[in-house]
Amino acid sequence: MSDQKLFKKIVSQTNEYERTPVPTSELKSGKSFLGMYAGEHTAGTEFVIGPLFVAHGVAATDLILGLFVGNLLAVLSWGLMTGPIATSKRLTLYYQLERITGKSVVSLYNFINALMFCFLAGSMIAVSATAVGIPFGLEMPTLTDWYPKTPGWIVAVMIMGAVITLIAIRGYNQVAKFANVMAPWMILIFISAAFAALPQLGVHSLDEFVVAAKEVIWTGVPLPGISKFTVWHVIFFCWFCNMAMHIGMSDLTILRYAKSWKYGFLSFAGMYIGHFVAWIASGILYAVFLQTNANSQEFAPGPIAFQAAGVAGAVCVVVAGWTTANPTIYRAGLALQGIFPKTKTWKITAIVGVVHQSGSLLPCFGDEIVGFCGFVWFGVDAYGSRHLCRFLLR
Repeated sequence: MSDQKLFKKIVSQTNEYERTPVPTSELKSGKSFLGMYAGEHTAGTEFVIGPLFVAHGVAATDLILGLFVGNLLAVLSWGLMTGPIATSKRLTLYYQLERITGKSVVSLYNFINALMFCFLAGSMIAVSATAVGIPFGLEMPTLTDWYPKTPGWIVAVMIMGAVITLIAIRGYNQVAKFANVMAPWMILIFISAAFAALPQLGVHSLDEFVVAAKEVIWTGVPLPGISKFTVWHVIFFCWFCNMAMHIGMSDLTILRYAKSWKYGFLSFAGMYIGHFVAWIASGILYAVFLQTNANSQEFAPGPIAFQAAGVAGAVCVVVAGWTTANPTIYRAGLALQGIFPKTKTWKITAIVGVVHQSGSLLPCFGDEIVGFCGFVWFGVDAYGSRHLCRFLLR
């Protein structure tokens, strides 16, 4: 059998239940969601967000309190809002909204949602690509550059984007499997890299770490020319950085496969094992980076991770971008499929892959996409949540 025929056979057997409830036989156990949330939220961007808290002068006590409270609010949003709705209807967000508001109204919503997911996935590839060029000696752009610097970096981005798209085309099962395999390893790399870096800050005991945390890493003093962040910035960033998924209900698409609505609380794996631990770990790595690059404002995750953990750190950046981009492209494909219901989801997802690769060619998306998506998604999320809540309260 030719490769082309084999590919067509595989995708033709993929059923994502775009316009029907997920059947009982296809429901997944909690393990599937633990791995997916841990993998998606231990992402390449954690190597950017952790350093941002250091650069913006968040104090150590404000960081810990903000991470605890903000991530708790996110977990509660998933568990008390998204999980119950997802398991009561077992439909995608996009088809539920179509049933409530009609196809013409919801099409614009789906298009904007899909576009945001495409650019978010593209930013993940841009982050990962900052590590790819290290072993090849490629000149890599930082996340504040608008354009790529070398043809080699463009080739690397295109190859990674193609691999991610192929996984997403295979449907939720393959997305979840990939995350379950990669998540434990990535988390271990984050933690071990931070521990390995601490001696470079003069830390050899818990007491020394407490002192270094307050006086060297999270000093409460921002880098020159950068605004000051407080505990409130940390709390609301933790809660709202994934607003599209919980309050905005995009994870209805994922949690409709859950056997119980309580699986929404399994998002703690992403919020506390991922965000809480990974942001602290990457902040430590950035503090070490600043020791040898005084007052540097470079946020290229690849070099930062490579300096602290060698090749394993660079590989972790690459894989972390993949595990976030996979479910993101999957969501984007389902959003667009709602506009073109007669087109197979795998074909839509393939088109999404081309769009997200185009976005990933601009390194700046890795730095700017969080604010951009936050602004647009706030309105998009309000639209989706408002109509779903009105529907459920009838």
